[in-house]
Amino acid sequence: MDLKAVDEVLARHPEIEGNLISILHELQEHYRYLPKPVLILLAQRTGIPLTRLYSVATFYHFFSLKPKGRHEIHVCLGTACHVKGGQRVLDDLTRRLGVAPGEVTPDMQYSVDTVRCVGACSFAPVVAVGSHTYGEVTPKKVSEILKQHDTAS
Repeated sequence: MDLKAVDEVLARHPEIEGNLISILHELQEHYRYLPKPVLILLAQRTGIPLTRLYSVATFYHFFSLKPKGRHEIHVCLGTACHVKGGQRVLDDLTRRLGVAPGEVTPDMQYSVDTVRCVGACSFAPVVAVGSHTYGEVTPKKVSEILKQHDTAS
């Protein structure tokens, strides 16, 4: 694993205290998750105990210790989305991609997770792919959504 990004990110943040969250965000953006070797090197370079880095990385939901796909898909299963077919959408999506929620496709293009609410209940069921939010999603629309992001690669 290429660890040069750790030194590059630290060079942009000479003041570590108060910037740890930003540093971890940049590293996760680069690697698509926070790999153990990256956290070990970060601990060595900064003097921050590895246990503290793991504590921060596991406390905040937006950090991941598992690889994420290039396109992160979040299927809402909150009450409104569940009632309007969110589970059927999730089932169709995971069947098409061949992964379960919490997993990433072998080509690292897609990861699928569930969320409890995206704040768009009137558009239920809702699927978010990166910064794009899709409402009133049906299993038929899942295919269109995936095609849209395949061409955006």
